[in-house]
Amino acid sequence: MKQAATEGVEVIAVSRRRPDETFGVRWLPLDLTDAPACAKAALEFASVTHLVYAALYERPGLVAGWQEAEQIRINDLMLRNLFGPLQRAAPGFRHVALLQGTKAYGVHVRPLTVPARENRSEMHEQPNFYWNQERFLRAAQQGKPWSWSILRPVLIVGNSVGSAMNVIPALGVYAAMMRQAGKTKLDYPGGVGRVAQAVDADLLARAIAWSGEEPAARNEIFNVTNGDVFTWPNVWPAIADALGFAAGEHVPLALDKEIRSRESEWAEIRATHGLTSGTLEDFVGLSFEYADYTMGFGRDKPGPAAIVSTIKLMQAGFTEVMDTEAMFRKCFAEMQAKGLLPPRAG
Repeated sequence: MKQAATEGVEVIAVSRRRPDETFGVRWLPLDLTDAPACAKAALEFASVTHLVYAALYERPGLVAGWQEAEQIRINDLMLRNLFGPLQRAAPGFRHVALLQGTKAYGVHVRPLTVPARENRSEMHEQPNFYWNQERFLRAAQQGKPWSWSILRPVLIVGNSVGSAMNVIPALGVYAAMMRQAGKTKLDYPGGVGRVAQAVDADLLARAIAWSGEEPAARNEIFNVTNGDVFTWPNVWPAIADALGFAAGEHVPLALDKEIRSRESEWAEIRATHGLTSGTLEDFVGLSFEYADYTMGFGRDKPGPAAIVSTIKLMQAGFTEVMDTEAMFRKCFAEMQAKGLLPPRAG
């Protein structure tokens, strides 16, 4: 995404940390767990008409944290802290887009009903901050002129730094260390593949923007994917090529256990290539653990397919698709061009 702002539209972004790039938006520092700070920041929100809520709190030990009460409580609190003051401060407010994901269908605790469908396959009996946030919005909307849309992306892949769930930095660092070790083939470190889906972060952004203006999206929930399916072993040759390798063998490796601790080796790679990506903690965040999870490290037989239906989204009018192999190539190329990952060899 070259430019986040649209001509004639002011975009305000809030986050605890200043982003490396702001893409033309006005950035405000804000900790959403700080209720007084959110109330004070509302003075800046008087002209806001649309809110895209993509904030997420994850606990250390990422995957285990998805079922913990504290993770649920804080994510619920963050939305309430921001949205209550914003709604009172912005008389022209029209729409809020809220992100959920396939944990709404219980993908982290059970096989999905294939394909998982909005309003038919949810796992409401499983505690999840999605349900707390959704109930809060539905209650807050009563008697108000604004609408909401909930988008449920699958595996999101894009150009982000320090994220809890982005495989691009994790796999990019793994490849850089294999190159440093003299490898010319990139072995696949995950488990036996299962059929799954992904979504390009830029495509998702366009779906979010669409939902804010499309009447058919008001007060509706939509799954969002690239439009195709993949397995990690089958997409691995494209990933290896994007990073300058031939595809290697299936050699399971726990990235969180074996790569995350190699800070000195990463510092050497950064110095060699003049990278600006920072420490592994700053650059990769919790994504080594997420990569192990989504690639099925330790799985010795195919896992159940994780497929959602996007029929509802397409019938409502958003029909954009993307080839998942092309998405991986694009995302690695973006990080290479920015000096966050070493340039592609060969």
